Amino acid sequence: MTQKIRTRIAPSPTGFLHLGTARTALFSWAFARHFGGDFVLRIEDTDVARSTQESVEQILQAMHWLGLDYDEGPFYQMQRLERYQAVVEQMLAAGTAYRCYCTPEELDAMREAQKARGEKTGYDGRWRPEPGKVLPPVPEGVKPVVRFRNPAEGDVTWNDLVKGPITINNREIDDLIILRPDGVPTYNFAVVVDDWDMSITHVFRGDEHVNNTPWQINIFRALGAPLPQFGHVPVILGDDGLKLSKRRGAVSVTAYEEMGYLPEAMLNYLARLGWSHGDDELFSREQLVSWFDGEHLSKSPAQWDAAKLAWVNAQYLKQADDGRLATLATAQLRRKGVAVSDAQVTPAHCALFKDRCTTTADLADWLAMYFAPVAPSAEEQAQHVTEAVKPALLALAARLATVDWEKAAINQAIKDTIGEHGLKMPQLAIPVRVLVCGRAQTPSVDAVLSLFDRKIVIDRLQAL
Repeated sequence: MTQKIRTRIAPSPTGFLHLGTARTALFSWAFARHFGGDFVLRIEDTDVARSTQESVEQILQAMHWLGLDYDEGPFYQMQRLERYQAVVEQMLAAGTAYRCYCTPEELDAMREAQKARGEKTGYDGRWRPEPGKVLPPVPEGVKPVVRFRNPAEGDVTWNDLVKGPITINNREIDDLIILRPDGVPTYNFAVVVDDWDMSITHVFRGDEHVNNTPWQINIFRALGAPLPQFGHVPVILGDDGLKLSKRRGAVSVTAYEEMGYLPEAMLNYLARLGWSHGDDELFSREQLVSWFDGEHLSKSPAQWDAAKLAWVNAQYLKQADDGRLATLATAQLRRKGVAVSDAQVTPAHCALFKDRCTTTADLADWLAMYFAPVAPSAEEQAQHVTEAVKPALLALAARLATVDWEKAAINQAIKDTIGEHGLKMPQLAIPVRVLVCGRAQTPSVDAVLSLFDRKIVIDRLQAL
């Protein structure tokens, strides 16, 4: 490509950054990075009643967590009102826009009459200037909107980067409002001015925007602005087969951080929702950038699969640096109400348990036994901590009071106790796990015990 690639993501801060928008951001970011271009973040905050600063902050946090670094922005539409109004004035002067004084009541009556006649509802053009047409007198006290003078004939055609050629006849769309009475632009107008001013070359977005594209293309042309290329990606469906969205029970991106998913796993999984590179399931951020050229995007909806995401995360967890996991597990323990200092969770803790975990929250569940009291179930205590084994448990506690506190010495103390009491390893190891760890199954018992404070182990063994 000869021109510099510039993509953008433009979330609306009327709620959290949901998974569909995060995937679109990922595709836009990867495409720009692949071609050495720029990725722009824009906040579309013209829905003043529903936009919140909290949502803005969550969007920025989610982008940062996913590692989707942007080269420019964030730009805020509400800080660009003068620019939109200036473009509207140019369009009014050029005759590509006009003022409309219809009241909401008139528009409602217009739609009802169209329905009664069995017609498609839409603006009937009563304030649209035409040669020889006499417009109604301007009513007093009515602030006008400004409408785009959409071409009355012809087709709008574009070659969609995902769906291929799409054609929509101009008769299917009406003269949309581009500026409200309060001077705030509407979505379809503001997005065109923004993409024009920011020299956006490629727009990836959800296919719910397909019907907006003809209006936008016509506005680009009316402004004499270069057209970006559009790619409309299919929706993500939930387990129920319905579209995931922030208005329909979708979980925010940052909620997945809190649940213990790794950003590189989420990035990998999101990329595979509607895009593929052969049979590759697991790949690095660098591989994604090197492969993502805008090809191989699916035309079919993707299905969200929580189990698949969990599997992907588990693979990344196994390969993750143990020092990094210690930091993440510490944060998870605190979320669970376990008081733990920054230095208490060690890389050794994480190395021992991470292969058994799907998320860092699972890892914290394992590690909680080191820093908080355990409560073995009555059933496991009755089954494993029998009268026959209690003397051996007390003998082991006495031995552990004097040995070097490391895995080999602990292992030898267990073996000596087994030999002394005529037991087999499971007959002692499982009761030890129940009393010390609060569960019957753990990794190797000597490795598990070596990471405990000695006093905690002895106190729990003696608390029969």
